[in-house]
Amino acid sequence: MFEQHLAQYQKELIQSLNEIDPQLFGRFIQLLVDAYQNDRQVFICGNGGSAATANHFVCDFGKNAVPEPGKRRFRILSLSDNIEKITALGNDISFDEVFRQQLINLMRPDDLLIAVSASGNSPNIVKACEYAGEIGGAVVALAGFSGGKIKEIADVCLWTPTPSYERVEDIHLILLHMVVCCFKENPELLEPSVCAAQLA
Repeated sequence: MFEQHLAQYQKELIQSLNEIDPQLFGRFIQLLVDAYQNDRQVFICGNGGSAATANHFVCDFGKNAVPEPGKRRFRILSLSDNIEKITALGNDISFDEVFRQQLINLMRPDDLLIAVSASGNSPNIVKACEYAGEIGGAVVALAGFSGGKIKEIADVCLWTPTPSYERVEDIHLILLHMVVCCFKENPELLEPSVCAAQLA
């Protein structure tokens, strides 16, 4: 029984990894390259397990994506890492507004928002994506199932049609680790001469 469960779980994860669209992944990387070269702010947000994924990515990406000592790193911030701010906004305004209200304070046109949501329909994530689009920011969505509302809003949506929250969250964390390693192992990506054609 346990061997069968393990084999099935592994099979589903591998299948989902094989379904990642390399062109969409490349567009995600290009948006991050643009953010770095233009010194733009990168934001990320998620709820529950996706909040943990968001915070994990900020730790890894902020520290490891540019490992060269003395070289400028990415400016990246998780909207999910301040429990005081989240609970204050949720209590005084609405939980649906906990990310959007932070972006009102912090986000500028051309900044980048990464939205992580298994369902793609969490109201606070949807509102954050809508706000980012309204002010001219870029949105990358990581979603599951059918992609939800954020799939339609985002400039780039990487989603996995896996009918399991746990497996979707696994894939999202793996995807973000792929992003970290892409920059860590290819430092030339951040050279000024890099252009979209080179990343295609």
